[in-house]
Amino acid sequence: MAHEDLLARTEFFAEAPTDVLLTICAEGREQHLIRGDVLFRENDVADDLYVVLRGRIAIAIANPIDHRETVVSLMEPGELFGEMAMLDDGPRSAMARALEPSAVLAVPYAPVLAAFRSDPRMLWGVTRLLAQRLRVMDEALADSVFLDVTGRTAKRLLELSENADEFTLPVTQEELAGMVGASRERVNKAIASFIRLGWIDQHDRKYTIIKRDSLEIRAR
Repeated sequence: MAHEDLLARTEFFAEAPTDVLLTICAEGREQHLIRGDVLFRENDVADDLYVVLRGRIAIAIANPIDHRETVVSLMEPGELFGEMAMLDDGPRSAMARALEPSAVLAVPYAPVLAAFRSDPRMLWGVTRLLAQRLRVMDEALADSVFLDVTGRTAKRLLELSENADEFTLPVTQEELAGMVGASRERVNKAIASFIRLGWIDQHDRKYTIIKRDSLEIRAR
């Protein structure tokens, strides 16, 4: 898919005319990453936003005391991230790291800001994206208040399965723990309980969901 078509599919650029997208893409560049490569770290100076071309990128925040990470979101192909610093002139608020061989389109802020100034109607796309971000954060906050570690683990496994009964976990156990917001030991204990109950089967990173209804009930 052409880069301008990919940008047009994001909420952020949904209101942008094709000629504007072509101008923006002309200044973009592809970056290829291997697993573990860091695009940016928390508090870095920001110059670009990114769209995932392939692979997965984790957005994570590190605990300053024990350096354990909390993965706040996974960016999949077609998803845009890194725009916040452009909107408030602040530093990066989190770290972005490749979870597998990946490629992203890096788009400099300058042509995007110029496009917004020339046609403020494009900002409606930005508003919708920010509303989506708030909804996701509201749900994550609700999960942390109303679900225990076992419930949050069930919910994350269901999300990562993408409705498939057999899937390969796209993250490590440590990264899964970061997504759940708990220690690896507690998440492993929750998974072991699902296996004991006959809800799932697991071999390394290969998972089979046997009783999806039971997992879904536990995730509520």
